[in-house]
Amino acid sequence: MNQHAIQNLTLFDLLARSWRRPSATADLHFSADGSTVAFTSMDGTVAIAAVADQEPPESRIRISGDLGRTTIRPREKPSAPLIATAALGKGSVPLTTYLRSGFLVGTAAGEAMHLTASGDITETLVKIDGAIVAIDHHPRTATTAFSDGHEVFLTRGQGDAIRLRRGAASSTAAIAFSPDGTRIACSGENGLSIWATDGDAGRTREVSFAARPISIRWSGDGTWLACGLETGGFALVSMADGRTGIVAGFPSPVRSVCWSLPENALFASGAFRIAGWSMTAPPVEDETSGALLTGRTGLVPVETVAAHPEKKLVAAGYADGRITIAQIGARDELVVRTLGNAITALAWSGDGRHLAMGSIDGTAAIVTFPAQIFKQ
Repeated sequence: MNQHAIQNLTLFDLLARSWRRPSATADLHFSADGSTVAFTSMDGTVAIAAVADQEPPESRIRISGDLGRTTIRPREKPSAPLIATAALGKGSVPLTTYLRSGFLVGTAAGEAMHLTASGDITETLVKIDGAIVAIDHHPRTATTAFSDGHEVFLTRGQGDAIRLRRGAASSTAAIAFSPDGTRIACSGENGLSIWATDGDAGRTREVSFAARPISIRWSGDGTWLACGLETGGFALVSMADGRTGIVAGFPSPVRSVCWSLPENALFASGAFRIAGWSMTAPPVEDETSGALLTGRTGLVPVETVAAHPEKKLVAAGYADGRITIAQIGARDELVVRTLGNAITALAWSGDGRHLAMGSIDGTAAIVTFPAQIFKQ
């Protein structure tokens, strides 16, 4: 590689291991122990990558003795290939973490299957009539929730599934356990059902919205629910006092919401900048309450957001393929990726060292950051 080519390399070129899948990346999850990441694709396959970097950035960093300038050399070896499954559905299949390094995947045949880090199917936890379209698992209670799009089921271990009381007219596309595993939120056509999972499972609350929730995210302490809506922004639900609020005015659908535990803040996609709010003054009655000016305003909308698990940072993926990382409440940004196709998925590893991404052109990547890049 000549000197001119090296100078033109971006941060993404230097830090990321990247692969191209046959179809768009739909979602991604790190395993519980952080050793693997699974990418789901719109062709119904799942691809698994090892998180460990064989050429970590620290091994490629050089500090010149005369000027003290820090440089990083490009990778010398190709990345190990992804481990891909056969098609498990006609479109993106639902997936969640399971045990230490594996995953649970729901299939078009109605099976909730254990997918190992090596890409093998080792067991089927449960089978129902009809395709599984949503799935979540809580490790402490060993409880799995899944839905065929109408009914929602709970199963503990490999026991019989409990059918929650829902009707055939309902439409469930998203489900999520609370952090302590005692409740589960299920999306409906125009709202949420929140169920208790301990003892005899029973519905505890119904919350109505003007549009269908397309994503559900609990706050770290389980006191709030944030839901991206198909149209009209996103919704906030307080589990403490039942208050609800809609934050509207987004130019694009809010496909992604996330919580920052270090900053007690909420972030949403769908705006022309990283939209965030401090939960010390939640935007329930007033949409501007607690607003955090984070990052810079651009010309294309944010498609997905991911808050760093330990630092006051948030990553954003844009419709033009750009990826940035901003300090919460500050305008400065680190541009990780400059251009490409729309970002569809973004997530940090549990230790905050790795940022995984997927895009609409089938790109799947893991960006590994040197420890000194985030000095806060």
